[in-house]
Amino acid sequence: MSQRTQQAREILPAKRLEHVHYPIRDIAVLADQLAREGKEIIPLNIGDPPSFDFDVPEHLIEAVSKAMLSGKNGYGPSLGVPEALDAIRAVAERKGISNIQSVFITSGVSEGVDICLSALVNPGENVLTPCPEYPLYSAVLAKLGAQANAYYLDEGSAWQPDLEHMSSRIFAGTRAIVVINPNNPTGAVYSRETLETIIEYARQNDLVILSDEIYDELELDGETHVSIASLAQDVPVITFGGLSKGYLVPGWRLGWAIVSGPAMPLRPYIEGMYKLLRARLSANHAIQYAVKPALEGPQDHLDEVLAKLRSRRDLTVKWCNAIPGISCVSPRGAFYAFPRLEIRDSDEKFVKQLLIEKHVLVVHGSGFGQAEGTKHFRIVFLPEEATLERAYRAIAEFMKEHYS
Repeated sequence: MSQRTQQAREILPAKRLEHVHYPIRDIAVLADQLAREGKEIIPLNIGDPPSFDFDVPEHLIEAVSKAMLSGKNGYGPSLGVPEALDAIRAVAERKGISNIQSVFITSGVSEGVDICLSALVNPGENVLTPCPEYPLYSAVLAKLGAQANAYYLDEGSAWQPDLEHMSSRIFAGTRAIVVINPNNPTGAVYSRETLETIIEYARQNDLVILSDEIYDELELDGETHVSIASLAQDVPVITFGGLSKGYLVPGWRLGWAIVSGPAMPLRPYIEGMYKLLRARLSANHAIQYAVKPALEGPQDHLDEVLAKLRSRRDLTVKWCNAIPGISCVSPRGAFYAFPRLEIRDSDEKFVKQLLIEKHVLVVHGSGFGQAEGTKHFRIVFLPEEATLERAYRAIAEFMKEHYS
C-alpha cells in the first residue's frame, strides 16, 4: 500500500496579534537563557514585591487558608463575594468616590482592563493612552482591533500628562481616556489640577475615564492619594485597584473595578461588562476572602514598605543622576524609575547589551513608548540596597566602557 507523505501546513496566529507586545516579559527571555548558562542576573524588570524582602501580611494568608479549609473552593459569584465587594465599596466611599453604580472583582487589574475595554470599544475606535504607558492597554486594544491613541507625559514637568497634547488627540472615534496614577513606568503622581482638567475633557467629549490606581497605597512622599473619581460625580469613571502592590500579593491575581458616574448613561455599558463577567464564571474564589481583612485590618506593613521604597528611590535617583549620560526625574509613587539616556545607540540595544555584559536586567523605554528622539529605560527599585548598589555600579561601568 502506498502512502502519500504530506507536509503539514503551518497554523498561523491571528493577524491581530502582530501588534501585541509585552516588553517587560519579552526581555526576560534573554535573561532566562543567560541564567541557564550559569550567569547570575540582577532582576530590575518586574514589580513583584514578594520576590524581594517584602513579606505578605500574615492575616491575609490566614484568611485565605481559612476560606479554603471551610470549603470556598468552588465557583464564586460572577461579580465577587459580597463581603469583599462591601469592603471595596466602603473604602471607595471613604476616598470620596460617590455615585457608585457597580463594583466587581477580577483576576488582577489585567482582567479588569480587558473586560472594561472589551465591553466598550469597537474595531477602528480609539482610546487615549499615556506615552510612556504600561503596555497592557495597547496590547488589549490591538487584540480588539482598536487603536491606542497616545498622549504624552511631560518629562520636564515631573511626568505629568501634557494636557494640551491630550486635548489635541481627542477625535470622533475616541471612547475613553486611560489614566495611570501613581504611574507605571515613570513613578509620577498627578496633581489635583491635572486630574480636574482630564475630567473636563471627558465631560465635554462624552468619554469614559479608565483610572488605574493599583499603586494608590504607595505614594512615597507622605501625600494622600487623590482618586480621580472623587472629583466628579457626573463623569463615568472606572477605578481599578487590587491587592497586588500595596498588599504584596501580585501572584494572587486579585483586582477590582469600581464603576461610578451617572446611572442611566452607564447602564448599557455595565450590562455589557456583566455579560463578560458571567461568561468567565468567577475570579479566584478563596482569595477573595482576603479583601475584607486587607482593607479593614491592620495596615502596619505599609509603614515598613514605604520606608524601604523611599530609601531605595533616593538611592536610585542619586546614582542615576551621578552617571554621565543618564538623568532621572525623582519618582513620587510606586517603585519604578524611568531614567533618560543620552547615548548614540537605541535604548533596546543598550538594555540587551547591559544584560549580556553586566547581567543587569532592566526594560527599554521604547517598550513603553516615549517622546520622539528620547531614550529611556525602566528600573524596578524593589531589591535590597546592596543589590541596587551592585546593579548601579555595573551600569556606571557599562556606560563608561561604551559611551564615555
